[in-house]
Amino acid sequence: MVGLIMMPHSLPRRGFLTLAAAAAITAKPKRVPVGVELYSVRDQLKQDLMGTVRQVAKIGYEGVEFYAPYFEWTAAYAKEVRQLLDDTGMKCFSTHTSAKSYAPENIGKAIELNQILGSRFAIMSSAGGRIADLDGWKVVAERLNQGAEKMKPAGMRAGFHNHAAEFKPIGGTRPMDVLARHTGKDVVLQLDVGTCVEAGSDPVEWIRRNAGRIVSAHLKDWAPGGADKGYQVLFGEGVVPWKKVFDECEKSGGIEYYLIEQEGSRFEPLETIGRCLATYRKMRGA
Repeated sequence: MVGLIMMPHSLPRRGFLTLAAAAAITAKPKRVPVGVELYSVRDQLKQDLMGTVRQVAKIGYEGVEFYAPYFEWTAAYAKEVRQLLDDTGMKCFSTHTSAKSYAPENIGKAIELNQILGSRFAIMSSAGGRIADLDGWKVVAERLNQGAEKMKPAGMRAGFHNHAAEFKPIGGTRPMDVLARHTGKDVVLQLDVGTCVEAGSDPVEWIRRNAGRIVSAHLKDWAPGGADKGYQVLFGEGVVPWKKVFDECEKSGGIEYYLIEQEGSRFEPLETIGRCLATYRKMRGA
């Protein structure tokens, strides 16, 4: 049987248990693929998408998440991008999809482009405007459920990506709790960790409460302070309790992939995401 540890006859039981405990302590974390949300290199992407994706692959990322402008592509261009991903050995883990792409007249195109790219998740990047009350968030939840129903035959899943606003209560209730409660279990709750922390919520508790639905997470850090703080800190430099986040994602969250996301930093964008990946690997023992 794979993974079975045989206890030699000459080894006392106490010694065997000590060895087993040591093995558990030194075991490496779960192997989870790591990609980059391409909003992190948005200016470079606008100037030269193909070249930028090649550079992302050279840095060592396993996959990408394209953000909302991908929806303007033709199917032919999406096929060129897919060929590039195949050539570089990367995958399109998901797309950061605008709310308008979930409209009945647009969702067919969104599904088609995601299928071409090989993406299994079309994640609604925001509600598409300010939602003033909880009833408005229930409408967003219903749109996600409708999207999930449309995507399921294509082997895809719908999802929602939080920002800080969704974790700030309206009348004592957080919009994210409304979305979680009023969407089906197959709707992914993509966790933007940094914005959750900035809003004063506990990401570990959120993951635990929504077991199996945190299929992906944006590894964005955050720190209180001035212009050089906030989301400008690199991954690992802020106040997010990353070890606890990773442990819970992999214990109960249902995580399938992580995404580095950086809104900006003191370094150039490509150097920024390279430094973040290096820190991730060191942190994870990869």
